[in-house]
Amino acid sequence: MHQVLVTGGAGFVGANLVHHLLRHTDARVTVLDAFTYAASTESLVKLSPLRTHVVAGDVADEQLVDSLVATHDTVVHLAAESHNDNSLHDPAPFVHTNLVGTFTLLEAVRRHGVRFHHVSTDEVYGDLDLDSPERFTENSAYRPSSPYSATKAGADHLVRAWVRSFGINATISNCSNNYGPWQHVEKLVPRTITTALDGGRPRVYGDGLNVRDWIHTDDHAAAVLAILERGRIGATYLIGADGERSNLDLVRSILRLCGRGEDEIDFVRDRAGHDRRYAIDSTTLRTELGWRPRFDDVEAGLAATVAWYRDHEHWWRSRKARTEASYAAVGQ
Repeated sequence: MHQVLVTGGAGFVGANLVHHLLRHTDARVTVLDAFTYAASTESLVKLSPLRTHVVAGDVADEQLVDSLVATHDTVVHLAAESHNDNSLHDPAPFVHTNLVGTFTLLEAVRRHGVRFHHVSTDEVYGDLDLDSPERFTENSAYRPSSPYSATKAGADHLVRAWVRSFGINATISNCSNNYGPWQHVEKLVPRTITTALDGGRPRVYGDGLNVRDWIHTDDHAAAVLAILERGRIGATYLIGADGERSNLDLVRSILRLCGRGEDEIDFVRDRAGHDRRYAIDSTTLRTELGWRPRFDDVEAGLAATVAWYRDHEHWWRSRKARTEASYAAVGQ
């Protein structure tokens, strides 16, 4: 792994992965990103110009993608439209990036014999009952609930088909909900943190009892690197840090960490098709590859994340204003 192409490398998870690769390997990294609203040029500005190259472009651009894949030995595919709310308002960009973009990459990888890793989500599995002991495993059935999760599920199936039909060297990972630095303020954790820091009242969908399995993005990056270095070709690995928390409990923790009252919350109309519970069983990843999360305590990870957003107001302030205006237009 000497020349790594990271698609979506200016996004939240992508940028943190790029930093991780540069810290823990000697690889040179090329970032391919369309630089949509969710990308962050600031997250990449301090990277070594000797080891990092940034390309602005569409992951579905066949000519561009082919030229880049041809000069790299590894591709890590994170480029995706990822916000559920946006997928309910306009699914078209999700189909374009998540499905057509993945297809475009797979064909380039097939032509050039390049190692491929596809980063996906636990949302492809649908949801679980709140009172169930069940957790998602690599053998869980796919039951996507939104245009976002459906397009990610379709991308997963494309990767598996290209492995079986054409013998490409690929792996897949499905990860639980990420939080950490550089996450766009449309997402639950940074939206709650920035609202609390601003003295506002965070908003929670429905009754707030929906459960998510949280993982710090640094731990996600470490898991992806472990898969790149030691993962079985054709295998799928589920990435999770045993961080199950209800949305309500999560928001209350953030309020407490921001020095606010835990009940300073407004409840709003629930999102359409809102999955009830996600939970990841990461046994395969841990036993086969020896991965362990550094932030195995969600509270400690949230404290570090609150501190980051407190120290980076200059980064999120303008994004916050645009995001809240968009939510206000739909009463959320």
